[in-house]
Amino acid sequence: MKHPSLPAEFARYASLSVLGMAAVSCYILADTFFVARGLGATGLAALNLAIPVYNVIHGAGLLLGMGGATRFAILRSQGAARRADSVFTHTLAMAAAAAAVFAALGAFAAPALAALLGADGATAAMTATYLRVLLLFSPAFLLNDVLVCFVRNDGAPQLAMAATVSGSLANVVMDYIFIFPCGLGIFGAVLATGFSPVIGVLVQAPHWLGSRRGFHLARVRPRLRTAGQVLALGVPSFLDQFSGAVVMITFNTLILGLAGNTGVAAYGVVANLSLVVLSVYTGIAQGAQPLVSRAWGRRQRPQLRALLRYALAAALAFSAVLYAVVFFGAGPIAAIFNSESDPALQAIAVQGLRLYFLAAPFAGANIILAVYFASVEQAVPAQAVSLLRGLVVIVPLAVALAAAFGMPGVWLAFPVCETLVAAVAFLLLRRMRKTLP
Repeated sequence: MKHPSLPAEFARYASLSVLGMAAVSCYILADTFFVARGLGATGLAALNLAIPVYNVIHGAGLLLGMGGATRFAILRSQGAARRADSVFTHTLAMAAAAAAVFAALGAFAAPALAALLGADGATAAMTATYLRVLLLFSPAFLLNDVLVCFVRNDGAPQLAMAATVSGSLANVVMDYIFIFPCGLGIFGAVLATGFSPVIGVLVQAPHWLGSRRGFHLARVRPRLRTAGQVLALGVPSFLDQFSGAVVMITFNTLILGLAGNTGVAAYGVVANLSLVVLSVYTGIAQGAQPLVSRAWGRRQRPQLRALLRYALAAALAFSAVLYAVVFFGAGPIAAIFNSESDPALQAIAVQGLRLYFLAAPFAGANIILAVYFASVEQAVPAQAVSLLRGLVVIVPLAVALAAAFGMPGVWLAFPVCETLVAAVAFLLLRRMRKTLP
């Protein structure tokens, strides 16, 4: 039987993963569009205040899914099937524990959480409603994220992609039905989002219930070492999402002080488009991950370098096309979400799109390198890149640039941060290559 070439195999895995990740990000983008049309700037501001919690939930799912699936792929490539099943079992147990915490927050702390995120009298009720329903659906989000990662690493990337795309398309349809014909407002938007991962889990059922799957539940004693390995390898994927939440909270707070709810609504346009853009880079990285982990497990160093080149080249090509579209199409893009034709919102969003997305090639490189480091069991550099871009650099930089330059400073904080971190990431890559046997 003829095996596909490495470039063809990378193209297959990466393209399917990109489609799947872009579909996941469309959960929130569809909410943004329909909320903007149905509820105006106030609804858009409320949605933007709640989105960081979605990032944290999705980040927890990827923390466990990517961490567990990476370890699973390495063990399978080495023929250690029983240990691989133990990893899957530990991953599901940790997902159940995390889901219980999120659901409890949704049931008992949604209004307090909304206030903590900056919701005021005009947005408090809508933000709390969105958070409550979103958190109560967290078990479905976490299970879907874990299964997508394991199914992809179990040789079924098409099914993983189909699950996420199906869920996203269903979300778009339900968004329209719940917000407009049913008149459910913000509750309808989040209800549609919550049902999407349920559909994803069901689409994957033929694999995770089938006899040919490579992962199984096993009777194992809880082992801190196994749990620690899963978490260490999944931290970069979590921090990518968590950093998005931290950036959004920081930017929301700064923009509220500079431009009020209109500014937050404009940032909602930029931030939600950014979710889609970053999901493409995450898709490239996650698509390469099963192949990188397999090559690492077999000690195939030339393949490792080739896969990294393919991933970085794909990210650079996408970035060039993206920025051309954003720069020349900023006005029409902002107008799509500006249902009330607010000139202040339009001006802020257009400026934000053109400045914020200067970060695209550097953010893509950082996401790919963080996942690459984790895929070859180099947890420390992976975590360093993710921490730098998500917490250490971006927050103080945004505060300083906002104080110095106002709104343009807020927008420029993201590209400046990603550029600085990319320089560090490539230095870490060079050092890693010198030290590996």
